[in-house]
Amino acid sequence: MIRSANALCLGEFAVFVSNGQLYAHSRSAVSGHRHALEEHLRGSAELAGRFGEVFGAGELAAYLALIHDVGKGSCLWQDRLREAERRGGGRVGAPHKHAGTLLADRYTQLAFGAVVFGHHGGLPDMDKLRTELVKAQPGGEHAELVEEAVRAVEQTVPQIHPEPRPGIPAWLGDVPKAERRLGLDLLLRMLFSCVVDADFLDTAAHFEGAAVRLRAPADMGVLVERYEKRRAAVLARREPSPVDGVRQAVYEQACAAASGRPGAYVLHVPTGGAKTLAAGGFALRHAAMHGMRRVVLAVPYISITEQNAGVYRDLLDPEPGSGQEAVVLEHHSAVDLDAEAPLGGLSPEQQAQWERRAHAARLAAENWDAPFVVTTTVRLFESLFSHKPSAMRRLHNLAGSVIVLDEVQALPDRLLTPILSVLRGLVDHFGVTVLLVSATQPSFWQLPRWQGLERRVIVDDPAALFEQLRRVRYEWRTGEDVTLESIAAEAAGHRQVLTVAATTKDTARLHRHLDAMTAEGEVLHLSTRMTGAHRREVIARVKELLAANLPVQVVSTNLIEAGVDLDFPRVYRAWAPAESMQQAAGRCNRDGRLDSGTVVIFRPQGGGQPQGTEYRAAVQASDTFFGPQLAYPDDLDALERYYPVRYALQPGLGEEIEDLRRRLDFPKVDRAFQMIEDGYSVPVIVIRRKADREAIETSVARLLDPSRPCGPEVLRSLQQHTASLPRHEAEAALRSGLATPVTGDLIWWHGAYHEWRGLDPDDVEDRGSFVC
Repeated sequence: MIRSANALCLGEFAVFVSNGQLYAHSRSAVSGHRHALEEHLRGSAELAGRFGEVFGAGELAAYLALIHDVGKGSCLWQDRLREAERRGGGRVGAPHKHAGTLLADRYTQLAFGAVVFGHHGGLPDMDKLRTELVKAQPGGEHAELVEEAVRAVEQTVPQIHPEPRPGIPAWLGDVPKAERRLGLDLLLRMLFSCVVDADFLDTAAHFEGAAVRLRAPADMGVLVERYEKRRAAVLARREPSPVDGVRQAVYEQACAAASGRPGAYVLHVPTGGAKTLAAGGFALRHAAMHGMRRVVLAVPYISITEQNAGVYRDLLDPEPGSGQEAVVLEHHSAVDLDAEAPLGGLSPEQQAQWERRAHAARLAAENWDAPFVVTTTVRLFESLFSHKPSAMRRLHNLAGSVIVLDEVQALPDRLLTPILSVLRGLVDHFGVTVLLVSATQPSFWQLPRWQGLERRVIVDDPAALFEQLRRVRYEWRTGEDVTLESIAAEAAGHRQVLTVAATTKDTARLHRHLDAMTAEGEVLHLSTRMTGAHRREVIARVKELLAANLPVQVVSTNLIEAGVDLDFPRVYRAWAPAESMQQAAGRCNRDGRLDSGTVVIFRPQGGGQPQGTEYRAAVQASDTFFGPQLAYPDDLDALERYYPVRYALQPGLGEEIEDLRRRLDFPKVDRAFQMIEDGYSVPVIVIRRKADREAIETSVARLLDPSRPCGPEVLRSLQQHTASLPRHEAEAALRSGLATPVTGDLIWWHGAYHEWRGLDPDDVEDRGSFVC
């Protein structure tokens, strides 16, 4: 039976919704008030409209947010909300997505209904959407609930029946028919981001008993002035280097190029050419000149995120004690808050607790609301190709931004077609400029997705620049007698050496060998099995030792190869793709103070190699062009020939994902687009020091409490205390009690943590050696 607006529900719940009041969320533990549904719908619509206005879809974004929770107007949902309150929180357990989906289909078009239907569980495929829409239509399974909810909500929010209907951005009709579905796919992703971020922000504000937290737009011109002033001060304090003149010339060319119109730019500079400062200078100026809102810098390795964020914080953040918000946001948290199921190894009780926390924890997802964001390419592109709300809430903040892809050669070949397609869509329709930064620029313009896109270069003559900055000579160790132990013995005979291994296990083993063989100086280790704070401390210590000309041995995974500003006279690098060999060489004689540094490339018998057809293809192509009696890794002509051969050796570059995007099959796109092929890495919270315990435990407690949803700042605070483990090791740790689940795929480590190697893959765990 459909009730009238003046008697919304019968029985006990009539009191709860007295005077026609409907609620969207239960009581806030802070304010003691429930969240009125009208307030939530209008508040979300206002925010989403503001977000969508940046790319010409403000009206459409606002309408989809206005209707996203209309289904909560049914008596069943309102009654279940009260029951959930009695239980102390958790899921309401009544459908509410169908009413808004029906309205979206009625007043826009079916595809936009996916934004509404997916705002909790994720964007659906079109078959699923059609099936669910039938349930909302007359005679359908949810038809009575839908009609009841719509009649109730339209009494206070009549705008759910818009006149005129919200418009669709005109550019979509101008896209060639063959590519229009790809344009629609990207538009839906951006609209979905607007709606879920608005929903999350408005909901979090309710539970925190505070106003919505939204930053005012930054004055990019002021940031340019601050950047220039502080950069000049930093350079004045540095010891002069023979390559300073070349670096200054690169910086000046980057600043001059910033006046060019938005589009796709290339910064092709050798390692040691001060790309970090030049990229920042270009991006900030370009944003200021063209009224763009933010800079998003994406890098392949967490170590670069940490170092670059530190550099940019020094150059851009306000003075301590000023009371102003930080400019630079560092985001590399790998926590999957949208995980549909917990990791294996949990007890039934732990699984139940995980499920109760899951929904509230999603409000902690990062949304990149900052003028200068430093993140990883994994976070950037897995967000763009996800179908889940927590990962996608940040996407709308890419519109009207400068995206800097540092060390762009590290993008996975098997996903290049969809990556380049989406980047071009952002440039063409969402006011984005893309800057590709690398010493080993891939041949992207030879691939179909970027044919016809103007390529704007920042450095006119890269070959001359490479010749000016050539500072090393290469040696090769490829015989059958080459082992990890023999390389350690050779390296131990030198005072200052960096050795880069192919895997975390080889890195730990080399560290053991060197520690046993080195008679003088410190032997340090770097890998993602160490927490972010631990890695930063080690890198800072390495810089101190090098600056004092003291002996030091460093053994690292490839995380040190790009963006980490270290200068060794001698570097050893396990055999790898050509670009990795050249990147390792960038840590040798970086400042040009020696006549020549030495880079030793070695193939150890029995050494490990990363898995995957992509890596094998890159190594095979490298074998064709680089090595003894062949080219050196910094030969630009050889690199130009290398990339097409490398691409041809692979079964494809992700064309099948483009087909899925054309079908608007968002879940399958998400499953197919995996930057890390096998879901390898799991984030692990570690307490290394007693001084950190209270802060970490407080943050974890916030994440564990489903009655007090928190914002992104909690996960930000834990980034520095997080290491990584392979998934199978994480699940084994959960089964054995060495770790406990927190939220998503985030776990809390209760086992041993090695003072040098972190979560050491070869250490036998001893339950008696727990550190927390």
